[in-house]
Amino acid sequence: MTRRISIRAARVLPAVIAAGVLVPVVAGAAPASAATTPQVTCSSDKAGLAAKLQKDITAALASRKGTVAVGLHDRTTNTTCSLRATSSYDSASVVKVTVLATLLWDAKKTNRYLTTREANLATAMITKSDNAATTSLWKQLGTTKVKGFLKAAGMTRTVPGSGGYWGLTQINVQDEQKLLSLVTAKNSVLSDNSRAYILKLMGKVVSSQRWGTPAGAPSSVAVHVKNGWLQRSTHGWRVHSIGAFQGGGHDYTISVLTHGNSTMSYGVDTIQAVARAIHKDLTPTAPAASRYTPTGTPREAFIAVPQK
Repeated sequence: MTRRISIRAARVLPAVIAAGVLVPVVAGAAPASAATTPQVTCSSDKAGLAAKLQKDITAALASRKGTVAVGLHDRTTNTTCSLRATSSYDSASVVKVTVLATLLWDAKKTNRYLTTREANLATAMITKSDNAATTSLWKQLGTTKVKGFLKAAGMTRTVPGSGGYWGLTQINVQDEQKLLSLVTAKNSVLSDNSRAYILKLMGKVVSSQRWGTPAGAPSSVAVHVKNGWLQRSTHGWRVHSIGAFQGGGHDYTISVLTHGNSTMSYGVDTIQAVARAIHKDLTPTAPAASRYTPTGTPREAFIAVPQK
């Protein structure tokens, strides 16, 4: 039994979502160490914007500990900012967007619809950040197909986790920005309806997982986000957020990856400080009262061992 939902019919909806994670071992978090002064580089076709973003992102990170990578691209003003763009981080559940994109890319190759089972798993994976659903789809696809999608997407520095540990996939800001670009603009890798389907599911995220890159976004801007968090014995907490934003005269994507956080909440605060600076600089005329404030309190990471 199949149903026609992902390849040929879906609507784009604003969204926010967070993530649990799948890892082999969890131990106490290592103390967060002070990061060196970040060197953010920005460029823009809009006069003065690059300098302002560089100053404000740097200021947002000046007192923060841990290691942070940042990527920003605004199509409207051809604005780009970058910090540690190729540094690798354990993905945690940010990789779930890649898993869904791979599933849709693979289905597109044979011009088929997702089965009811696949659609149910995809929905649980994105809207509830369900780890068991992710494991099922990861096993079904296999690393060969995941690598195939990564190659087609030009995500050359992303390395799938081995042994079923999808949460240990190595990601970086450069490739996450490429993924967000594919999800938000017409391309030959993902069909228009596949892209819309990804955003539609991200729009149904549970309210407790709304935090990260949407912080400070004006209410006039449609929000799409996927988060991930994970504690391990080295580098403390990894806390990540990737988001796409359309409205208010702008069309932009933000990726913030962090590790070396003493707690999950500390990482969330770091990401949201960066996000608020970016949204304010890109949309300075939006009143503070209309800006987006994430709801809910971040939960501790859901840790699981993959089923063999």
